[in-house]
Amino acid sequence: MKKVLIAGTASGTGKTTITLAIEAALCRRGLVVQPFKCGPDYLDTAHHSAICRRKCRNLDTIMLSVDENSASLQRASRDADIVVAEGMMGLFDGISGESNRGSSADIARALRIPIVLVMDASCSSRSIAATLRGFATFDPEVKISAVILNRVASEGHFQMLEDAIRGTTEIPILGWIPKNSAWAIPERHLGLVDANERAWTEDQLASFGDIAESHLDLDRFVDIASEVGAADKALSPSNDIRVPAKPIVKIGVARDEAFSFYYEDNFDLLRDYGAELVEFSPLHDKHLPEGINGLYIGGGYPELHAKVLSANHEMLAAMRQFCGSGGPVYAECGGMMYLADAIIVEDALHPMTGVLPLTVEMSPSLVKFGYAKIRIEADCVLGPKHTEAIGHSFHYSKIEATGDLNSCYELEYLRAGRFEREGYAIGNVLASYIHLHFRSNHELPQNFIRAALLSRAETSSPGGDSVPLID
Repeated sequence: MKKVLIAGTASGTGKTTITLAIEAALCRRGLVVQPFKCGPDYLDTAHHSAICRRKCRNLDTIMLSVDENSASLQRASRDADIVVAEGMMGLFDGISGESNRGSSADIARALRIPIVLVMDASCSSRSIAATLRGFATFDPEVKISAVILNRVASEGHFQMLEDAIRGTTEIPILGWIPKNSAWAIPERHLGLVDANERAWTEDQLASFGDIAESHLDLDRFVDIASEVGAADKALSPSNDIRVPAKPIVKIGVARDEAFSFYYEDNFDLLRDYGAELVEFSPLHDKHLPEGINGLYIGGGYPELHAKVLSANHEMLAAMRQFCGSGGPVYAECGGMMYLADAIIVEDALHPMTGVLPLTVEMSPSLVKFGYAKIRIEADCVLGPKHTEAIGHSFHYSKIEATGDLNSCYELEYLRAGRFEREGYAIGNVLASYIHLHFRSNHELPQNFIRAALLSRAETSSPGGDSVPLID
């Protein structure tokens, strides 16, 4: 399998735009491109999925072991021609200043993926060569296979950059991209504008493909993604999942413009362990899907749609009814906000489901950010006491309890080393700011399905079908 990782010297170099352009061009050539995103991002993944028309997944050496990363990569790319992974932040930026741990370089080294480095040349001439040489020699275990120069002012500017680079290093230049603000993707407080809001038209796809075709050596790009340099690691026995012959529970998944932040691997594992996933929209639907045994409400932008969510009284009532029925409900970040009493946006209070006794108020600045390890301290729908998993927190809101609120997580922010109580549980409802990655502990999806099975058994009529168990 051919693979390549497109990294940057820092955040803001334009690697997302360039990665999307390359993906569009490769797809137009008839290649099946499997996209990946390094790190815990959910927004870039949506754009990669839209362009490649294949679900983008995350590679992450903090939340996941090397084996789990390899399993995700192999599974998603089985029928693909090439894997294109977009890095995060700068190439060597990870969880610590003392090592590459968690960085794009760490992922590339662990999975043996060739690196193409994107450099912002807008304010550079000869100094670009010094920067490239520094990146190339910083870690002898990390090899940069090629470079792309972005935001180049003119042909003359590129000639100067090229002379400097070729005089100091043998790293090939795949091409240069001229500065053009029209190619930028709009951003907001959590990152890029969601692909659900900015649908990619055929004309836009063609324009992005044209960028790569006209400015980059795509043939060499594909050659860099060599078979030899990116050997796959065999699936470990722990990942050799026995898929049930047919689904044994039905889980409703909230997915629309307000709720779209999910790790695609979480869905894969839920299906593997016997769940049929049925999507619905808290924004547009009036009722929950029929026959569901559990609910999964992910993160997103409920604050941008608070007025419409609050006005959908039928859905709010359906949510309250299901949460009160004992069916398992797992909500992350935006999903937790939806289950709260209210969301406050610019001093306007928007009532929500009222399942959790808390209000959520939006903040103008980032409140909590970073990888977090959870340890379950009280049995809940994701597992018994002492179950552990890893996820990520990134939000611009804060909560205030309006009643008794039990927490069942002991939470450790890995970078800061700070501990706190989190994970709010009422009955079979569990809500948290933390986006957990189920590949960090396969017991999470299994436990959630067990909770759904138990709920189904308790609500079924006597003499009905027997409930299958998970091994």
